[in-house]
Amino acid sequence: MNLVFRQLQDQKSSTYTYLLGDPVTKEAILIDPVFEQARRDLALLRELGLSLRYTLDTHVHADHITAAAICKKSTGSRIALSAAAGAENVDVPLAHGDRIELGAHRLEVRSTPGHTNGCTTFVLDDGRMAFTGDALLIRGCGRTDFQQGSAHALYRSIKEQIFTLPEDCLLYPAHDYRGLTATSVAEEKAFNPRIGGARSEGDFVGYMRNLNLPHPKQMDAAVPANLKCGFIEAAETALGPSWAPLRYMCSGIDEIDPGWVAEHARELQIVDVREPHEYVGELGHIPVDPQGPACHCGKRGCLETFVNDAALVSQAQRAGVVGPDAGPADLRAAADRGDNRAREIYHAAGTRLGTVIAGLAAVLDPEAVLVSGEGTLAWPHLAEGFVTALNAGLLPPIANGISVHVDPWDDTKWALGAAALVLRAPFTLDAEPHSDSVRARLGAFASAEAVL
Repeated sequence: MNLVFRQLQDQKSSTYTYLLGDPVTKEAILIDPVFEQARRDLALLRELGLSLRYTLDTHVHADHITAAAICKKSTGSRIALSAAAGAENVDVPLAHGDRIELGAHRLEVRSTPGHTNGCTTFVLDDGRMAFTGDALLIRGCGRTDFQQGSAHALYRSIKEQIFTLPEDCLLYPAHDYRGLTATSVAEEKAFNPRIGGARSEGDFVGYMRNLNLPHPKQMDAAVPANLKCGFIEAAETALGPSWAPLRYMCSGIDEIDPGWVAEHARELQIVDVREPHEYVGELGHIPVDPQGPACHCGKRGCLETFVNDAALVSQAQRAGVVGPDAGPADLRAAADRGDNRAREIYHAAGTRLGTVIAGLAAVLDPEAVLVSGEGTLAWPHLAEGFVTALNAGLLPPIANGISVHVDPWDDTKWALGAAALVLRAPFTLDAEPHSDSVRARLGAFASAEAVL
């Protein structure tokens, strides 16, 4: 079965939301989306490269508010719901026997009233999957004591519309309160204590009349909202804060474009909440160029990489500038001789370093940039690209106040780092500079409060 399929859960209401997508057309539907999980579901659709075409609600829910309105506002998706539900704002009122197209697939609409008068079961065209809403649950079924419910109608719906599906058809309910995720027609026929086996309609009706269940906690809010398909005041702000172009990820994290932060640096307060051990190693790196040379941390585009002689030599070897046994001195010698390819490698490295320092400077407003480490042996070839990129990437009010200081390398020093920012204002990071030479050089700046 060539189908993108995800089963998602809202833990508060124990509701399952189902994402179905066609991998060719990239069209998708959401079945029973939950208001509080809209950002998660939309993020997942974006990460999977899918375009939401429909939201389908199996019925007017009483235990949560649908996210149909939020999804429509965000993606332009159409809202589909049984016409018998009597809800407002429905784009596609569904009737028994309708088909919902999804790329090469179709969902058949089967009317299964009883839990409510507008319940629907959606059956995939190959008969291998069905989404039963609250009509049939895993070893249970939906209650029938409110919202025009009818035990007689539910018995007939299950027997005639769900139990007539293939025995191996997988059934996916709208809820489960014990952590179960799916069942099958054969299982429910054999083991469902309410309607399985040889239980008659009279047995079923008597069972349902004596459940004596309390009403759902959110019923008073959920039912009126769902009769409007989720078009409520809270839907206007449900997609999160609007103060910045935040990008919500399915992992539950908001991300923000660094370029936007740089442009609005004067309006923001940046708080570094890392632990001291996170300032070094992989977590302390600043990735800026996913196409850059590989770093010792295993990633590409880390700050240290751009002036790491070993990485530049490796790049030069791949380009045929130096031989396979060459070292940093050989690359510098090639650049000194005027080899344009060697000079281009250094110029590009300096440009990348200047670009990342400019981005940091736009956020942190430093007084000076200190360049140190073994890469300074090639500083004459790095400098032009570095300074040009630094000046191009800085806002004029910041650029006018920054000086660049180079701490030349000699054999008595040890350093991995390339550059440090000397900040104007107190900004504690508890991070040790990469080398004694950097530490000593920073001591010359009376206004230095911290090092990044």
